[in-house]
Amino acid sequence: MVWVNGQQLYGHRYVIERKLGQGGFGITYLAKDRKGNPLVIKTLKDEVMTSPDFIDFRDKYERDFEREATRLAVCRHPHIVQIENVFHEQSLPCIAMEYIQGEDLWRRVRNRHPLSEAEALGYIQQIGEALTVVHDKGLLHRDLKPQNIMVRSGVSEAVLIDFGIAREFIPNLTQTHSVHVTPGFAPLEQYDEQAHRGEYTDVYGLAATLYCLLTTKVPPPAFMRVVRDSLQPPQALNSNVSDRVNQGILAGMELQPEKRPQSVSEWLQVLIPQNPGDDLSSECGIDYRRLRDLLAAGEWKAADKETSDKMLAVIGKENWWNVEREDIEKFPCTDLRTIDRLWVKYSNGRFGFSVQKRIWQSVGGQPGVFDLMIDIYIKFGDTVGWRVNNSWLNLENFTFSPHAPQGHLPVECSEVA
Repeated sequence: MVWVNGQQLYGHRYVIERKLGQGGFGITYLAKDRKGNPLVIKTLKDEVMTSPDFIDFRDKYERDFEREATRLAVCRHPHIVQIENVFHEQSLPCIAMEYIQGEDLWRRVRNRHPLSEAEALGYIQQIGEALTVVHDKGLLHRDLKPQNIMVRSGVSEAVLIDFGIAREFIPNLTQTHSVHVTPGFAPLEQYDEQAHRGEYTDVYGLAATLYCLLTTKVPPPAFMRVVRDSLQPPQALNSNVSDRVNQGILAGMELQPEKRPQSVSEWLQVLIPQNPGDDLSSECGIDYRRLRDLLAAGEWKAADKETSDKMLAVIGKENWWNVEREDIEKFPCTDLRTIDRLWVKYSNGRFGFSVQKRIWQSVGGQPGVFDLMIDIYIKFGDTVGWRVNNSWLNLENFTFSPHAPQGHLPVECSEVA
């Protein structure tokens, strides 16, 4: 049974819009909740639960499905798809999760040309940070590939999806893992149920993904490379790939696990040059070091207050009630860029004036124009989470965490953008 448009689930809490896709055992739908918010509902295909062909594996599939929900619940990160609910519908297990409007990296590469090195590295670094959280929870993703990385529409923000075959691991211990591989992206050890696995297992998949993004080619399967090492260096397929990135990809795709960087963070250090110190330039002699330190520490509420205080210091006013439009129009561009860069960097592209500007324009707004645009301002408030249930939030009710809606912060002084 395939759910159809308008079908209601879980006591009328969700309404099916359309089918998004299906795999060997699962099927996903676009749905809406009672507030009209879009989300994805994933469930097992009906034949898995009813066909005699699956009777010996049915319990395992249900357990794996429930484990996927648990893994998503414990791996909270801006670059990991977020779970909303778990329920049963007519004996079918269901996961309701965040709907990511955008396209996966496979489609982006296939529909265009190779990504620029800078764009590809930006996505890989974001997913690498997400994987660090996954590994800290004692899990391996095991299915890293461009198809499992979504990019949100309108922003350069990548999100890791599909934890269906993620598994627990204990470093340096032989454990039995089912063999599930995507040829070209799975390392050699994933072809062996009894092989040692570790963070380096996902390093291979992430390196292979970067290879594909920069060349549009799927790397040869690992088992074929054992017979004949047919992996062409990415630089041979795309002359724009730098020496550092070329060597970093090859290091991450070493066939022998012990020859690879042993963690994602170690591999990223090989791949991406360490950023020089933050540019804290100011036309007014303002010291932005405390703001940088608060953002680096994830102290979002204190950083929001510090942003407000520093901007008032630039303007020369004691509070925002006394700030005039002329003050905003004369705000130094150097200082505005410094503040924005810090917010964007330390939120991994989630917060900042430039993020808010993109969202403002996406709902029909014009940069710097706010008069007579009440409807657009309401849409903007709904999008960034400044309005809930048709009411504007008070400052104390804002969400000062990395899981807040995109563009939610900074808030005390955002009209300047």
